Amino acid sequence: MKLILITEAPFDSVTGASFYHRRLLAAWREAGGGAEIFALDQPVGADFADRLRPDGPILLEGAAFAHARAAIPALQARGAFALIHHPTSLEPGTPEELRQAFKALEREALPGFARVIAASAPIAGRLSAEFGVLSDRISVLVPGTDRYECRTLNPVLPDGSPCTVLSLGTLTYRKGHDVLIRALASLHDLDWRLVIAGEMRDPAYAEGLDRLAAELGVASQVERRGPLAGSALEAAWAEADLFALATRFEGFGMAIAEAMARGLPVAITEGGAAGELVPTGAGIVAPVDDVAQLGKAMRRLVFSPALRAQMGAIAWQHARGLPNWPEQARALRHLATS
Repeated sequence: MKLILITEAPFDSVTGASFYHRRLLAAWREAGGGAEIFALDQPVGADFADRLRPDGPILLEGAAFAHARAAIPALQARGAFALIHHPTSLEPGTPEELRQAFKALEREALPGFARVIAASAPIAGRLSAEFGVLSDRISVLVPGTDRYECRTLNPVLPDGSPCTVLSLGTLTYRKGHDVLIRALASLHDLDWRLVIAGEMRDPAYAEGLDRLAAELGVASQVERRGPLAGSALEAAWAEADLFALATRFEGFGMAIAEAMARGLPVAITEGGAAGELVPTGAGIVAPVDDVAQLGKAMRRLVFSPALRAQMGAIAWQHARGLPNWPEQARALRHLATS
């Protein structure tokens, strides 16, 4: 069975959505299926659908709606599914005029798909409540989570070793790195270092983070890296004592799930689906944009290696119950044939 994915270019970017696509398609192929990707970087015409030769599902990712707009009716007529990590119009920080244009397009297009795949149950709920999609047309297909050995977190750090906080996420307003820096800066009596790693989608925002760290007097404790993959990513995970993300909105929160799967405790804000991903005891969850509450909640974790070890063990055990990528590829095949 051949699957066709229509998404936004570039396909190989280091973002959560692109990672979801690559891993889901890899699992699909490992199960014996074929796959073809169309990564759109400009609008296509109404005849675009005529170029497709699937014998399986066609998935149109929501971020590609604007480029595929003219072809959406023809794709819907061919039974295409919409794949929604989160509606583009819900992206925090989007200028209001552009947000309204996205919302109009999504409200127009989404109800016409035979099946809408949501990346989490909270996103599914919003698609039904705010975008006119019938609930019986929505299916939830959360990202897969890999299995790892549980990290051995040493409850006694060597003298002089700070608590290393890792924050993975595209450098955009939505990810809330500014909130995280402010929260950590309030812990002026504790020894910590923050590693921020992610693709720079908004250079002005990224430069603002550097200025903020300097203004707060913590520039020497904040290291900003680019997108990480392969051995560089594994090294970042290995050196981390705590994962943190002050997100303003998540369709699911793959980096959070990855952290828990590695036995790291997490410190996050509850934006979108993120808050529901973290069970009691696996970390701390603060309200969105609440610097004071996040800082207070992180204090105990930064201070106590023993507490981090305890919460990391709970996180690891919880993550073992999350579906993996082969399971999600099978679930997609079931949707395509039912």
